[in-house]
Amino acid sequence: MRRSAHFVSVGCALSVVLTCGVMWGQNAARAASSGAGAVERGRYIVEGVARCGQCHTPNDEHGVPDRSHWLDGAAVWLEPANRAADWPLKAPRIAGTLPGTDDEMVTLLTTGIWRDGKRLRPPMPQFRMNREDAQAVVAYLKSLTPGPQ
Repeated sequence: MRRSAHFVSVGCALSVVLTCGVMWGQNAARAASSGAGAVERGRYIVEGVARCGQCHTPNDEHGVPDRSHWLDGAAVWLEPANRAADWPLKAPRIAGTLPGTDDEMVTLLTTGIWRDGKRLRPPMPQFRMNREDAQAVVAYLKSLTPGPQ
């Protein structure tokens, strides 16, 4: 008897979770289709998942990303284990004015390939975002006000 009651309660809980998940997904999709929703989704991806600020934001004197220069570009602090002639010395500014068109940025984020047809050099991650996430990232980056050059 206990075992069947346990299965029923687990089944009910699973049903609630799945229903809430579907409803959340529908609400998230609706929100993402609006401009503000896309920007907020992009902020979450840039700041919480991809962590772009680690390389594209200069650090302050304590080694903490300087939010007053958020995503304004910074010296690359990573070094390759083996010398690489084409290792980048600076991560570009991605706040406000992007280093490419919206379509080029979406292609980069969905395929890892830049406008010249080449993959980005390490240490840049080779993202494979879905198109909606990539478009949300572009919307967020464009919503930022870049610092002075």
